[in-house]
Amino acid sequence: MAELTHIDEHGRARMVDVGAKAETERVATARCEVRMQPATLALIQSGGVAKGDVIGVARVAGIMAAKKTGELIPLCHPLPITSAAVDFRFDEPASRIFIEATVATVGKTGVEMEALTACTIAALTIYDMAKAADKGMVVGEVRLVKKTGGKSGTYVRPGEVI
Repeated sequence: MAELTHIDEHGRARMVDVGAKAETERVATARCEVRMQPATLALIQSGGVAKGDVIGVARVAGIMAAKKTGELIPLCHPLPITSAAVDFRFDEPASRIFIEATVATVGKTGVEMEALTACTIAALTIYDMAKAADKGMVVGEVRLVKKTGGKSGTYVRPGEVI
């Protein structure tokens, strides 16, 4: 198992010093899902949610979240994001929405947390906008599926279709 880089020799939290690291292109993709009642999914798809365009607002919320990750996660470096995309896919038979966020930068540290944050905030935005119709929605399966760049190279989560 790799060492915990955010803990110093005395067991205290610390922000990792990335000053000596090389700048490389770094890209990360995360996924999650929101499960809901079939009627709720149909309402979202039809644009019938009273608060407005659920998917459009969730997309913007996810992108904004990627840009703010360094402010939200205590030991995360603020990064100059070069791109962020949040995409959605409906799964009617299982009554869920799949969310995928991809974030890129050129820098000294990766954008895994930015992709995970974008994905999760997009999902929470769906919940917020549709909760009047379905308080039982479940956000789940949040995971990093791929990352490239940096010293550790490429990671692809086993079992994921990329």
